[in-house]
Amino acid sequence: MKETCQKTGLAYETLKFYCNQGLIPNVKRDSRNRRIFDDGDVAWINSLTCLKHCDMGIAEMKEYLALCQLGARTIPQRKKVLADKRRSLEEEQRRIARAIAYIDRKQDFFDEVLSGKRDDIGNLTGAGD
Repeated sequence: MKETCQKTGLAYETLKFYCNQGLIPNVKRDSRNRRIFDDGDVAWINSLTCLKHCDMGIAEMKEYLALCQLGARTIPQRKKVLADKRRSLEEEQRRIARAIAYIDRKQDFFDEVLSGKRDDIGNLTGAGD
Protein backbone atom coordinates (compact mmCIF):
# COMPACT_ATOMS: atom_id res chain seq x y z
CA MET A 1 0.00 0.00 0.00
CA LYS A 2 2.82 2.39 0.77
CA GLU A 3 4.23 2.00 -2.75
CA THR A 4 0.80 2.65 -4.22
CA CYS A 5 0.44 5.73 -2.01
CA GLN A 6 3.71 7.04 -3.43
CA LYS A 7 2.56 6.35 -7.00
CA THR A 8 -0.84 8.00 -6.53
CA GLY A 9 -0.06 10.75 -4.03
CA LEU A 10 -2.77 9.52 -1.67
CA ALA A 11 -2.30 9.32 2.06
CA TYR A 12 -2.19 5.77 3.42
CA GLU A 13 -5.36 6.40 5.43
CA THR A 14 -7.18 7.68 2.33
CA LEU A 15 -6.21 4.66 0.26
CA LYS A 16 -7.28 2.32 3.05
CA PHE A 17 -10.57 4.22 3.39
CA TYR A 18 -11.22 3.97 -0.37
CA CYS A 19 -10.58 0.22 -0.19
CA ASN A 20 -12.85 -0.22 2.81
CA GLN A 21 -15.58 1.79 1.06
CA GLY A 22 -15.43 -0.53 -1.93
CA LEU A 23 -14.20 2.18 -4.27
CA ILE A 24 -11.37 -0.02 -5.54
CA PRO A 25 -12.94 -3.26 -6.73
CA ASN A 26 -11.28 -6.67 -6.77
CA VAL A 27 -8.15 -5.71 -4.86
CA LYS A 28 -5.89 -8.72 -4.68
CA ARG A 29 -4.13 -9.83 -1.49
CA ASP A 30 -0.87 -11.63 -0.88
CA SER A 31 -0.31 -14.66 1.38
CA ARG A 32 -0.14 -12.36 4.42
CA ASN A 33 -3.48 -10.74 3.46
CA ARG A 34 -1.84 -7.47 2.44
CA ARG A 35 -3.42 -5.62 -0.46
CA ILE A 36 -1.60 -5.80 -3.78
CA PHE A 37 -2.27 -3.14 -6.40
CA ASP A 38 -1.43 -3.64 -10.06
CA ASP A 39 -1.10 -0.96 -12.75
CA GLY A 40 -4.82 -1.16 -13.47
CA ASP A 41 -5.59 -0.51 -9.80
CA VAL A 42 -3.22 2.47 -9.79
CA ALA A 43 -4.96 3.90 -12.87
CA TRP A 44 -8.34 3.34 -11.16
CA ILE A 45 -7.09 5.08 -8.00
CA ASN A 46 -5.84 8.01 -10.08
CA SER A 47 -9.31 8.25 -11.62
CA LEU A 48 -10.80 8.30 -8.11
CA THR A 49 -8.52 11.21 -7.30
CA CYS A 50 -9.79 13.03 -10.40
CA LEU A 51 -13.38 12.42 -9.32
CA LYS A 52 -12.55 13.75 -5.86
CA HIS A 53 -11.02 16.86 -7.45
CA CYS A 54 -14.29 17.20 -9.38
CA ASP A 55 -15.89 17.66 -5.93
CA MET A 56 -17.57 14.27 -5.89
CA GLY A 57 -18.39 12.86 -2.50
CA ILE A 58 -18.02 9.19 -1.62
CA ALA A 59 -21.66 8.39 -2.44
CA GLU A 60 -21.39 10.10 -5.85
CA MET A 61 -18.13 8.30 -6.57
CA LYS A 62 -19.73 4.95 -5.68
CA GLU A 63 -22.65 5.62 -8.00
CA TYR A 64 -20.37 6.68 -10.84
CA LEU A 65 -18.04 3.72 -10.36
CA ALA A 66 -21.00 1.33 -10.28
CA LEU A 67 -22.02 2.70 -13.66
CA CYS A 68 -18.48 2.21 -14.95
CA GLN A 69 -18.52 -1.41 -13.89
CA LEU A 70 -21.75 -2.01 -15.82
CA GLY A 71 -19.97 -1.23 -19.06
CA ALA A 72 -20.52 0.80 -22.20
CA ARG A 73 -24.30 0.77 -21.99
CA THR A 74 -24.03 3.25 -19.10
CA ILE A 75 -21.98 5.80 -21.01
CA PRO A 76 -24.98 8.13 -21.52
CA GLN A 77 -25.61 8.09 -17.75
CA ARG A 78 -21.94 8.68 -16.98
CA LYS A 79 -21.85 11.56 -19.46
CA LYS A 80 -24.83 13.13 -17.67
CA VAL A 81 -23.22 12.72 -14.25
CA LEU A 82 -20.05 14.42 -15.49
CA ALA A 83 -21.97 17.16 -17.33
CA ASP A 84 -23.96 17.94 -14.17
CA LYS A 85 -20.75 18.03 -12.13
CA ARG A 86 -19.15 20.29 -14.73
CA ARG A 87 -22.01 22.78 -14.46
CA SER A 88 -21.67 22.76 -10.69
CA LEU A 89 -17.91 23.34 -10.92
CA GLU A 90 -18.42 26.17 -13.43
CA GLU A 91 -20.77 27.90 -10.99
CA GLU A 92 -18.24 27.44 -8.20
CA GLN A 93 -15.57 28.87 -10.52
CA ARG A 94 -17.74 31.96 -11.13
CA ARG A 95 -18.32 32.33 -7.37
CA ILE A 96 -14.58 32.12 -6.73
CA ALA A 97 -13.87 34.64 -9.51
CA ARG A 98 -16.32 37.09 -7.88
CA ALA A 99 -14.63 36.55 -4.51
CA ILE A 100 -11.19 37.16 -6.00
CA ALA A 101 -12.44 40.31 -7.75
CA TYR A 102 -13.80 41.57 -4.41
CA ILE A 103 -10.45 40.95 -2.74
CA ASP A 104 -8.63 42.71 -5.57
CA ARG A 105 -10.93 45.75 -5.26
CA LYS A 106 -10.39 45.88 -1.50
CA GLN A 107 -6.62 45.57 -1.90
CA ASP A 108 -6.60 48.42 -4.45
CA PHE A 109 -8.73 50.51 -2.09
CA PHE A 110 -6.40 49.80 0.83
CA ASP A 111 -3.38 50.71 -1.30
CA GLU A 112 -5.04 54.05 -2.10
CA VAL A 113 -5.78 54.65 1.58
CA LEU A 114 -2.22 53.76 2.58
CA SER A 115 -0.78 56.06 -0.10
CA GLY A 116 -2.99 58.94 1.07
CA LYS A 117 -5.11 59.11 -2.10
CA ARG A 118 -8.33 58.19 -0.26
CA ASP A 119 -9.73 58.21 3.23
CA ASP A 120 -10.72 55.01 4.97
CA ILE A 121 -14.32 55.22 6.00
CA GLY A 122 -13.87 52.20 8.27
CA ASN A 123 -16.82 50.02 7.38
CA LEU A 124 -17.36 46.81 5.49
CA THR A 125 -19.64 48.23 2.82
CA GLY A 126 -17.73 51.41 2.18
CA ALA A 127 -15.60 52.45 -0.77
CA GLY A 128 -13.74 49.70 -2.51
CA ASP A 129 -16.72 47.33 -2.47
